[in-house]
Amino acid sequence: MNQTVEKDKTLLVDGPASVTVTSGKVEVFGSFISSPNKIVIREGKRLPFAVEETATFDISLGENAAVEEAEGNTIPASWVKSFEELLSLQEKPVTIMVLGTVDSGKTSFSTYLTNRLLREKKKVAILDGDLGQSDVGPPCTVAYTFVAKPVTDLFNLQAKNAFFIGVTSPSTVIKRVIEGLVSLKKEILASNPDFVVINTDGWVEGEDATYYKIKLVEELKPDIILYIQQKDELATVLNALESFRKTLIESPPAIEQKTRERRKNLRELGYIKYLRSSKVQSLPLGWLKVEDSDIFGLVGGREDPKKARKIYELLGMKPLHFVELKDKVSVVIGKSRWINAENLKKVEEHTKKKIVITRKGEEQGILVAVHDANRRFMGIGVLQEIDYLRNVLKISTPVSEEISVVVMGRVKLDKNLREIPAFEKENEDVASLKKLA
Repeated sequence: MNQTVEKDKTLLVDGPASVTVTSGKVEVFGSFISSPNKIVIREGKRLPFAVEETATFDISLGENAAVEEAEGNTIPASWVKSFEELLSLQEKPVTIMVLGTVDSGKTSFSTYLTNRLLREKKKVAILDGDLGQSDVGPPCTVAYTFVAKPVTDLFNLQAKNAFFIGVTSPSTVIKRVIEGLVSLKKEILASNPDFVVINTDGWVEGEDATYYKIKLVEELKPDIILYIQQKDELATVLNALESFRKTLIESPPAIEQKTRERRKNLRELGYIKYLRSSKVQSLPLGWLKVEDSDIFGLVGGREDPKKARKIYELLGMKPLHFVELKDKVSVVIGKSRWINAENLKKVEEHTKKKIVITRKGEEQGILVAVHDANRRFMGIGVLQEIDYLRNVLKISTPVSEEISVVVMGRVKLDKNLREIPAFEKENEDVASLKKLA
């Protein structure tokens, strides 16, 4: 359909949709849209087309998409002011951290800021720290890229490098997320940017979230924190960061609140983006280093034969695979096999460790990351099978280069790359992490 919008109004379009500006002057998040570029808006996203000269749009709407007009420019004045403040900073590089709760406008603001800086011919890197709603890298990663030209959606960028976390929330992996972001920031700075924009996740409620955000700021050391606070949800964090420069910015008035299901759907678009053209590879376990795989017993060397025979005797069967770890015994059995509860108790009494039973096939669908021999992130994949008899790992991945390291995640996907229930979450001991701080 065609729609004409007058000067000083904003056309708000909710995806899935495509919009072509056929005439007039239009800006999206600080990026001028020239005719006849087609802008594709993915499901779950809203784009504001601010009209500076009366414009005509050719709009195609998908299922559940919507379009409406709003008076004025929906970009808050505080966004413009904060951009001007950043330009005034003389010492480079400038590291900016964007803080705020979920659906507060952090990603929209990061996009706007990046586009405005690019218009000033600045070298800009985006460091995406929101592993649950990753835009720059695959889901379950933190990632970065250098932005060469204005963008309307950070999802359209390609990651230069990423750090695989393996879950969709930082709450159980605080130390790992911080480690990943610190290492990626160091890599960015080696390329001499003018500005580094760090977009963070929306986990801000509760004691652990507060600790995480404070620790994140202390470790990443931004030159300025630009925060979006709708009530006082960041008060405790901000009070603890007295020595850091901070500026309050507003949420845009036309922000869209996403449901948990909508967030999941957006992640699934990310899996599709990074797993298209995947092929199954059979990788001999003897050639690989496999990390975070203790639930499947893919750690350590061969078990002592005498010790193994004793375990088999107590179990009353020979499992497909087992390995005794520091704090537990991981046992893998066939799909239709079972172990008597009394026998399990005997093994626990003998080893004085918890027994973790995994059935063959439970590994199918686990999200993994693949790395080269230097542990450089190459991409993600989906575990298809662990063949314990042939000692082979089968992974579906678009990565064609030689794989040397595989890191197991805690997210599981079905054949259509939709998230399905996986393992119970293993809680990180935040208290012990605080002691190390």
